[in-house]
Amino acid sequence: MSRISTIDDSRGGPGAALQEGAGEVRYTARLPILDVNQCVHGYELRLQMESEEVSGGNEMDATRTILDDAVIFGIDRLTGGLPGFVRCSADALTDRLVSVLPPALTVLEVSARLEVTPQLAEACRELKEAGFNLALVGFTGKMGQHPLLDLMAFVRVDVSNLATMTSGSLRQRLRGAQIELIADQVETQEDYRKACAVGFTLFQGYYFCRPELIRNAKVPSNRLLHFELLRQLNEVPLDLKGLCPLVARDASLTYRLLRLVNSPLYAVRQEVRSIESAILMLGDRTFHRIATLAIFSELNAQEPPEILHMALVRARFCEQAARLRSLDPNEQYLLGMFSLLPAMMRQPMEKLAAELPLRNEIRQALMGTKNSDGCLLAWIEAHERDDQAAREAIGKTYCLNQQSLMEYYLGALLWDASACRSGA
Repeated sequence: MSRISTIDDSRGGPGAALQEGAGEVRYTARLPILDVNQCVHGYELRLQMESEEVSGGNEMDATRTILDDAVIFGIDRLTGGLPGFVRCSADALTDRLVSVLPPALTVLEVSARLEVTPQLAEACRELKEAGFNLALVGFTGKMGQHPLLDLMAFVRVDVSNLATMTSGSLRQRLRGAQIELIADQVETQEDYRKACAVGFTLFQGYYFCRPELIRNAKVPSNRLLHFELLRQLNEVPLDLKGLCPLVARDASLTYRLLRLVNSPLYAVRQEVRSIESAILMLGDRTFHRIATLAIFSELNAQEPPEILHMALVRARFCEQAARLRSLDPNEQYLLGMFSLLPAMMRQPMEKLAAELPLRNEIRQALMGTKNSDGCLLAWIEAHERDDQAAREAIGKTYCLNQQSLMEYYLGALLWDASACRSGA
């Protein structure tokens, strides 16, 4: 196995585990799995490669890479403390390589296409007894009763198979076992509704980022206040005379600000009750982070929490990778955050962009125009879709190093988990 390459916080965050071999870069991506309440149940950790899809002979290397990342950074940091679903090769199971992972936080994914040898069946039984949950991936029901089905806590089914399934027929194939069903490749709200009707309780795909939009509604006045706050927060240095009255009009932000500054963390002798004094005590950078997270939490209040996590990851990625193109980091941070406003507010970007405190080139990038200012956002969106061709084309067009981009991405994942735990 090739040597791990990392990038330190002075360049791009906590680091990223990448494997370099034979001229290619391999890296771990994180895909959310949501429940019926649109809350994240866990994350699948999947290996993606710069030059080819993971399959066949390099399946074992894929599992080793993911295990490497999980051990180095901790699976709890990669998943925010939620279960991590890890695709396993037959050798990783029979050789018990997966034993390096914490059973309570790990779901071992077993492909339904694997030949079930006595050694594989014994390994799966032992791993389940050790506390691991198992998931059968690629189940279609056409293969009849799978020999490992009784060991499974989860079964993953591609939504393309839903047309031939009903709730009764699927459950009959599973023989009433206590198994949670995961619908895979759920990309639209219609996919989601069909999967719910069949009896699925968990869903993977980016349908939650594509809600049904309300095209004729106006942007609410309180949201316009948030946009103006974000514009003021982007001023360097902060204009307290213009900023403080805006903060005072936002009860949630004022509460967070005063609660933090009066916490034991700052050990103030006398209670701080002034917004201006609180901002001065915290400093521009800390206040900027608190305020930005508070504002976007409010904007996303009625939508799945994972949308905010994705927005934070995009924002951090664009901010840190900005140096690759000599772009403005603060502007790139807002670009990443704003990119998911349509999902948060259920309104099309064309309507929202006019109200945003951004240059015209950035607004155009948000609306899908290909330009230099939006190249980093375009790259991470392609990455989320697992669109290898688009990633490579963006890299070539804008002279972006793929390894550096991948490092910044994993650094952003780790930063998101840290930022949301600390509330700043």
